[in-house]
Amino acid sequence: MTELIDMAEEGHTERTAIHAVLPAAALFGQPLGRILQARFGLAEDKLAEALAAQAEKGGRIGEVLVGMKVVTEEQVAQALATQLDCVYVSVIGVDDVDAELVKKVPINFAKQQRLLPLKADGDGVAVLVADPLDTATLDHARLLLGGDFLTPRIATQSTIIDAINSVYDRSINEAEQVVGEMEAQDLEAAEQTLEEAQDLLDTGDEAPIIRLVNSLLFRAAKERASDIHIEPMERELVVRFRIDGVLVNIIKPPKRYQNSIISRVKIMAQLNIAEKRLPQDGRIKIRLAGRDIDIRVSTIPTIHGESIVMRLLDKNATLLDLAEIGMGQDILKSLDDVIHRSHGIILVTGPTGSGKTTTLYGALSKINTIDVKILTVEDPVEYQLKGINQMPISPKIGLTFASGLRAFLRQDPDIIMVGEIRDKETAEIAIQASLTGHLVLSTVHTNDSAGAVTRLVEMGVEPFLVASSLTAVLAQRLVRRLCPDCRQQYRPSDEEISKLGISRDRFRALGGELVFRPVGCSVCNKVGYRGRGGIYELLLVDDDIRQLVLRNVDSATIKKKATEKGMLTLLDDGALKVAQGFTSIAEVLSVTQEDM
Repeated sequence: MTELIDMAEEGHTERTAIHAVLPAAALFGQPLGRILQARFGLAEDKLAEALAAQAEKGGRIGEVLVGMKVVTEEQVAQALATQLDCVYVSVIGVDDVDAELVKKVPINFAKQQRLLPLKADGDGVAVLVADPLDTATLDHARLLLGGDFLTPRIATQSTIIDAINSVYDRSINEAEQVVGEMEAQDLEAAEQTLEEAQDLLDTGDEAPIIRLVNSLLFRAAKERASDIHIEPMERELVVRFRIDGVLVNIIKPPKRYQNSIISRVKIMAQLNIAEKRLPQDGRIKIRLAGRDIDIRVSTIPTIHGESIVMRLLDKNATLLDLAEIGMGQDILKSLDDVIHRSHGIILVTGPTGSGKTTTLYGALSKINTIDVKILTVEDPVEYQLKGINQMPISPKIGLTFASGLRAFLRQDPDIIMVGEIRDKETAEIAIQASLTGHLVLSTVHTNDSAGAVTRLVEMGVEPFLVASSLTAVLAQRLVRRLCPDCRQQYRPSDEEISKLGISRDRFRALGGELVFRPVGCSVCNKVGYRGRGGIYELLLVDDDIRQLVLRNVDSATIKKKATEKGMLTLLDDGALKVAQGFTSIAEVLSVTQEDM
């Protein structure tokens, strides 16, 4: 925070013109750490440790304690409210906010400064803030709102961001509103003619088209959609979002606006709007509520018009820790061991959209230290990692995975990540790199971990090279997480458990006497699931597995040997996730059917 927080830590009670004179209270003006001790039982040794860390590295005492996981963000916010005798707000609803005041504050300013105007308070305005002593921000907000003074109310940053998203988000209904306007125009046009060709240049009012496309992009980003599908049918145009791996219908704009909508997207992606016979690829870079969104656009011609798919990549997305996305401690420990080796190849395998790249990035973030040089060649660069040199491939100019990997070897790297091994040339260069003292991470497309071994041999790589260079293969799938607000507990039948490939006794040993199934509520949009996590299968290549690779045996034999040595299959890990209440039996079966 500002210097005022440091003064408050020492017992000072600096006031500004923005806040009224505060009444005395038992803990008012006390250091934040002492308040946390008194209210939430913070241990003396943990406070001393945090103060030492603060003295060494700087920062705010509250953030240091939250980083140490000895207090929560909510507890720090409540302690700060006690220290300054401010009101602490835990939940804020849309009805608690004055819409007219919100219009005066740009959403970018609100999100960046973690500030939300609430309502008039006498001659001033009550505002929700995370940092009530950031006087510069409060002064700026007072000028925007026009009040004589501001009355800060304290909330956590996450609470404020959620409230801002709810209050400012008019786009959820704007798409439907625009479609309603379009349909009204259609009724007027229908009275004049049953059918007429509509030239884009003759479209008098393009504002609804721009509003519709913009609102779809905003809504997709807010609802965590990975893709937007704009699909022309014979008599209608359908817009669908892919959310948590499942396509969901969003709106159906009038068919007569199909060309206008598609042309708008193509213009944004700098594509040729006159070319409708060939597939095209482009890119849109936009900024939504302070977030940089990179959108890959693909168009293909169909019999009813051009179909468009937009893949959304949030360039500011925070990389999740591997444990947070469902990786068990045993697999996490084994994977941590192999990624800290000085050489070898580690492969991640699974179908498209199974989270392979996210896993590789998570692994890289663990080994990204100042004393190693990491290079990546990707198609495209999905996340930007600080301290890592990342290069996108460009086949049009001859920059492929193989040529990029070959160039990397002259850059003196310690660790190399290759987006995907697609051919023999890339595979052989990666293997040579691993044999000459480099750690190589990459992906391949196979159903399970053992299949990746035989896939390299099928590409034309000699079995002895695969055996000597490969250290581990991680197979994975993404399963939808059950919504914690509406999931329903029940006792599964013997038939349901048998589909997971384990006995009831084994399932009970995993803690799965009772399991959960999806129900659906307003929080998860009636789906029953919210978010996704992984199920994993880690094959460690030891001497026994190497002997099988040298003999060029099939993948089933390799997998059987690995399971005998204790490897958990995808289905085994899925059963464990079901027993833990992470996901449902049906969800695990839907992503592991090909492995049964």
